[in-house]
Amino acid sequence: MSLHQADHIEMSVPAKPEYVGVVRLTVSGIANRVGFTYDDIEDMKIAVAEACTNVVAHAYEDEGMIAVSFYLHSNRMEIVIADKGQSFDMEGIRERLGPVDSNKPVGDLKEGGLGLFLINTLMDKVEISDESGVVLMMTKFLQRDGVEQSVNGFSSAQPEQG
Repeated sequence: MSLHQADHIEMSVPAKPEYVGVVRLTVSGIANRVGFTYDDIEDMKIAVAEACTNVVAHAYEDEGMIAVSFYLHSNRMEIVIADKGQSFDMEGIRERLGPVDSNKPVGDLKEGGLGLFLINTLMDKVEISDESGVVLMMTKFLQRDGVEQSVNGFSSAQPEQG
């Protein structure tokens, strides 16, 4: 894999509950291929299923599509879930992405509130744009030899704060 160009995998599935499992399986297969740990893969599967379920529940009155993109970098995988089935300009979207602000719910994604909180907990970085439909970008870093253990600002060596 070159440093400049990430491998890019794109899929589009109907926004129906029965296809959420297909996306979960795809995440599992790709993450396994890249070399993520079992625990990280399980976390990604839950986060992706949660994001897809939100789209299924809120994005469409009628039939619609869920666009799923995977960007494989040397040290991380980015998963983008969008409630627009057509291809979208990822570079343009990236410029408009911002961190998830739990105090400022966006769109319908937060109805029930736990979805984004859960996704935020399971993934290393979560960004969202709701300009033209909801676009959620979730990043998981590849842990190599424990070097990147403090990605979230926590290190297992730190004593518990009481």
